[in-house]
Amino acid sequence: MGEYTLLYILFAPFAGALALIFVSNRQFMLVRGIAAGSAFVSLIASLYLFYAFDPVKGGYQFVQKFEWSKQLGISLHLGVDGIGTPLVLASGILLFAGIFVSWHIKDRTKEFYIWLLILAAATIGVFMSLDLFFLYFFYEMSVIPMYLLLGMWGSHTKKYLEMTEPEGLKLRDSVGFIFNFGSNSKEYAAMKLVLFLSAFAVAALMGILLIYKYSGLNTFDILVLREQANLMNIPVLGTTLDKIIWMLIFFGFAAIAPLWPLHSWSPVGHAAAPAATSMLHAGVLMKLGHFSIIRVAFEILPDTTRELMPMAAVLCMFSIIYGGFVAFYAKDTKYVIGYSSSSHMGYVFLGMAALDYISLSGAIIYMFAHAMATGMLFAMAGWVYDQTHTRDIPSLGGLSNKMPFISGCFVVGCMASVGMPGTVNFIAEIMIIVGAWNKYPLQVIVAVLGIVLTMAYLFKMMRSLFYGPMDQKHSHSHDAVSAVDRLPLLIMISVSVGFGIFPMHLYNVVRSGVDPLIAKITHVVPVASQERDASDMTREARADSPLTNPVTLPDVSRLTSHASRSDQ
Repeated sequence: MGEYTLLYILFAPFAGALALIFVSNRQFMLVRGIAAGSAFVSLIASLYLFYAFDPVKGGYQFVQKFEWSKQLGISLHLGVDGIGTPLVLASGILLFAGIFVSWHIKDRTKEFYIWLLILAAATIGVFMSLDLFFLYFFYEMSVIPMYLLLGMWGSHTKKYLEMTEPEGLKLRDSVGFIFNFGSNSKEYAAMKLVLFLSAFAVAALMGILLIYKYSGLNTFDILVLREQANLMNIPVLGTTLDKIIWMLIFFGFAAIAPLWPLHSWSPVGHAAAPAATSMLHAGVLMKLGHFSIIRVAFEILPDTTRELMPMAAVLCMFSIIYGGFVAFYAKDTKYVIGYSSSSHMGYVFLGMAALDYISLSGAIIYMFAHAMATGMLFAMAGWVYDQTHTRDIPSLGGLSNKMPFISGCFVVGCMASVGMPGTVNFIAEIMIIVGAWNKYPLQVIVAVLGIVLTMAYLFKMMRSLFYGPMDQKHSHSHDAVSAVDRLPLLIMISVSVGFGIFPMHLYNVVRSGVDPLIAKITHVVPVASQERDASDMTREARADSPLTNPVTLPDVSRLTSHASRSDQ
């Protein structure tokens, strides 16, 4: 694949969506085959990208640049570093898995796969864009398919369906219903998602345009802006321009993360979305916020980031605890997982706020790990809903008798989400906690309590779904027995456990992107550079040592003393 790897990853889903336009909806297997084939190309290319990425070399690799408008300074500039590479891989995995999770959809199958492919391609485009114009372009592109996937193939919640009865119509049309987030229709969820993301995206766009205007460089190229843009000390409205831009970028992108109190659209969207859409929503769409903040605010405004990022350390506590408690009391399976995702995104913000090599590396790894764990849980919640036609947890139970494979995978998904040793989530959580402890001990204590809370609500849901007595009206339910149904779960489990046991390549890739970024923000020489310098000094000392002279026999005591001083 070589230098064109990023183009294969990005345009394979677009090519699949384009090809599906010319296929009849009656040709079910051809539609599914084209969707699976294009997703497979993107997956294989993303795997090649991940393992061909050179962490020793670091920086941006596989770079492609196509000039789009010389006058405006816009170009399709693609490239990945150690931060974007694992997220591109996560998008490829979840897209391929989502194709098979949606294998049994019969309602407008072609259109569903077209929008699912476009959604995945848009998220991939954000993760590899090195131009602010196209980063924002792909970011906004992801909103359109989300609206259609929720509004056309989504589902109403149980409480909303109750309000369609004659005695519930009055309540359903009341103002109070609008603010009752547990009783939403799929159309309401789709509109709420679009309004939230579009409104805050406008704030982010204002920040991007201010960077373009006042940098004086006439370019949207992130690599040029991070080296030459100087937006500090320009007085605006009683403060400085760099702070205003940073706030616009941070809160504009934090809404999709989602950071409390900008989070309420996300669990509603999870509850209404079909399973594959929920997987991409929680797995990669929510990470667009964290990634965009890192790529724009961290890269271009490092000094302002160091000054203002502590506010994220305060807000992340509310995300962790609030999301955890709502998930504990929720009665809908997708609401539990949705609020769990909102809670877990607080850990990413904690790792980012600490501005430490270990904590930020843990935050990036956690984004990847969370994508796998939450993808599993949403896929299995979708399977349970397809079999029982309900997501109401109290009305379910005993399903392990009918679904032994699904129940076993659900245990693994819960273990991964909690951060059990042996999964990649454990490594990420430990890194965030250790890296943030010195700077934010209170937030770390809250994060640890959040892990306990996660264990409580996930185990509670698992027990209520799969154990205890089973209602006979669900006796017709059956397990995932075909290869098509089991493949996506086995892929995500293998990735989560595989990187949990063999994490070093993932860690090295991430650190190659984190080290220079933290060094720029904190003005401290990267740890990796310190280690290389120490290694060089040791080699020089050994070269000067009398041991290199085959004739002279050195005094052992002097040699030991000399070596000790060299190590120091």
